[in-house]
Amino acid sequence: MSAPVTTGPAAAGPTAAGPTAAVPAPLQHRGRPVRPWAVLVVLMLPVLLISVDNTVLSFALPSITAALGASGSELLWIVDAYPLVLAGLLVPMGSLGDRVGRKRLLMIGATGFAVVSLLAAWSTSPAMLIAARAALGLFGATLMPSTLSLIRNVFLDRAQRRLAIAIWASGFAGGAALGPIVGGALLTHFWWGSVFLLNVPVLLVLLPLAAALVPESKDPAPGPLDPWSSVLALATMLPLVYAIIASGEHGLTPATAGAVLVGLAAGWAFVRRQRRLPSPMLDVRLFTNPVFSGAVSANLLSVLGFSGLLVIVSQFLQLAAGLSPMDAGLVLVPGLAASVTAGLLAVRLVRYVRPGVLIGSSFLLAAVGYGVLTLVGDVPTPVTVAVTFVIMGLGVGLAETLTNDQITTAVPPEKAGAASAISETAYELGTTLGVAILGSVLNATYRARVALPGTLTADQAHAAGETLGGASRVAGEVGGGTGEALLESARLAFDAGTQHAAAVGAVVAVGAAVVSFVTLRRATAL
Repeated sequence: MSAPVTTGPAAAGPTAAGPTAAVPAPLQHRGRPVRPWAVLVVLMLPVLLISVDNTVLSFALPSITAALGASGSELLWIVDAYPLVLAGLLVPMGSLGDRVGRKRLLMIGATGFAVVSLLAAWSTSPAMLIAARAALGLFGATLMPSTLSLIRNVFLDRAQRRLAIAIWASGFAGGAALGPIVGGALLTHFWWGSVFLLNVPVLLVLLPLAAALVPESKDPAPGPLDPWSSVLALATMLPLVYAIIASGEHGLTPATAGAVLVGLAAGWAFVRRQRRLPSPMLDVRLFTNPVFSGAVSANLLSVLGFSGLLVIVSQFLQLAAGLSPMDAGLVLVPGLAASVTAGLLAVRLVRYVRPGVLIGSSFLLAAVGYGVLTLVGDVPTPVTVAVTFVIMGLGVGLAETLTNDQITTAVPPEKAGAASAISETAYELGTTLGVAILGSVLNATYRARVALPGTLTADQAHAAGETLGGASRVAGEVGGGTGEALLESARLAFDAGTQHAAAVGAVVAVGAAVVSFVTLRRATAL
């Protein structure tokens, strides 16, 4: 392996050191100049991998319910285990990449991700699948900070870097658009575990290409690792997400209240520790910069509603609207493609409109999308879902590109790993909270509205009262008028839950617009 490319203040270029800074020499890898755009193509592979994986899983949930008998809360944990662990470890892994080498960490993570994907594919119980998803989060945490920090250090020109980040961000939406099509085809012909096997061939391509084309980079003067900060970060998020999911199932109980207190106490201890450490894992002082903190907040909120609603409508289209996995995926493709287009369009729009105004307006646009699903018609339809996702995709695509650009350019290159990890933490935490919050709204509404016939056994009543998938199975077992009445009631309850979740998403989007207009009013596109 060639000598690592270290990045320090001298490598920051005009954007970091001022207009009079010397132009940095081209980066070298194995004795040849680094080709930034070729590196970007390689780094898009893990982005596509993770985004496809998330979308495919959403469409596999009905099959997982039927095969493993997962309850409503177990389905939420199957989805959330991955982004939750990912969010808790992104900052530690970003700091680790700054120390041991971002490319090295990328290669290790890719290998582990491939191995665990095989375990997930052949899970035999909801608990085993949840554990496998958590392990995928562990290795996924090594992938994403490495990609964005390597982009930050390979693209030294600000304009080229913004375009590269726009392409990188659009990869999430592109992968999400590809996921339903590929996943729909797999689920039509194979068992649900096949969706995890998509990861293996992608990673087998990534490893040799990364070794050949991607230069190593690291912080030339890293601080020591801090395992306790990692423990406190997880101790903050795990109890809070548990409280959200458990509250949707059981309401506010002493256990959920205790979990909230534990999470808040751990969060306070985490911040206090970072302030006292001479070399903190997360420099919380960055959040005193309103542009940085506003961009991180907007980044989190942009994905919160989008990811949560994606999980819900993917089930709605299959279970309530009766579409096949392939047809359900095709309904969402225009909206996900709109997100890709908006991300690339943001690079041009920001030349004429200030970033804060553009980001805030993108959230108002997303709120209109949620409103379509909430207010148009008595119940959602595939048409209203498609329109919703087109409008939301435009808003979220703009917001994601511009907030990532503001976050990554607020720090010097040698701290790119940590800044990238903060950006990715916001994204994954938004995904986790979106699934937990909107999923809990759906589950609570469904349980409150579904009418269970008195002739059901205890096991049947439990299954039908938990999920629409369970109600569909029980209705088939009961048959006759009773089964038809149960299925109709369950579908209407799920419809209402979908609309309520969309209404919560609209409120979040409006709140995010206010945050963006206020905190990002001084953000620049220079």
